[in-house]
Amino acid sequence: MKSAAPVIGVLALQGDVPEHLRALEDVGATAVRVRRPEELHSLDGLVIPGGESTTLWRLSVAFDMLDPLRKLIASGLPAFGSCAGMIMLADRLADGVAGQQTFGGIDMTVRRNAFGRQVDSFESDITLSGLPGPSSGGRDPRPLHAVFIRAPWVEQNGENVAVLGTEERTGRIVAVRQGQLLATAFHPELTSDRRIHELFVDIVKDNT
Repeated sequence: MKSAAPVIGVLALQGDVPEHLRALEDVGATAVRVRRPEELHSLDGLVIPGGESTTLWRLSVAFDMLDPLRKLIASGLPAFGSCAGMIMLADRLADGVAGQQTFGGIDMTVRRNAFGRQVDSFESDITLSGLPGPSSGGRDPRPLHAVFIRAPWVEQNGENVAVLGTEERTGRIVAVRQGQLLATAFHPELTSDRRIHELFVDIVKDNT
């Protein structure tokens, strides 16, 4: 029997691992670091943090995580990817390096570093649909302050992929959901607004 608090792993190969662990604990999950295949099977959900997607790919191969994660995600493990994590959940890349692979799962094409390099990083208030909140219908209409760092965007999404939000200046898709999979081009773990992590915990609970 599963505990009331879902056990959510944060892929601890590279990126904003401590920040995601803290955010998940803040919204009532039991958050754990994972970096070995044998650590995956006790999880109710997984967060793939921001970092550098080619590094995440290569390290996932080195730590024998690529194929196990592909299989678990394909079989229904809830997963949330932020920034590079969004890239890793994409079925297709618009500009991947030679041989670059992803975990896949979301029927979308993502472009790496689409908003520019590190010096082009920016912050913006965006409106997202489907966030938990106290408003009518249990959804929160307040804008979310988003941090974009060498951020990707979604160039194409399949018919089963729900667009949760776009970046106002460019109109580009920056947040999506497909079933139990969630992805954002920005870094919600770097702000005090926990609504994205709360949404993911709700997705995990609904799946258990």
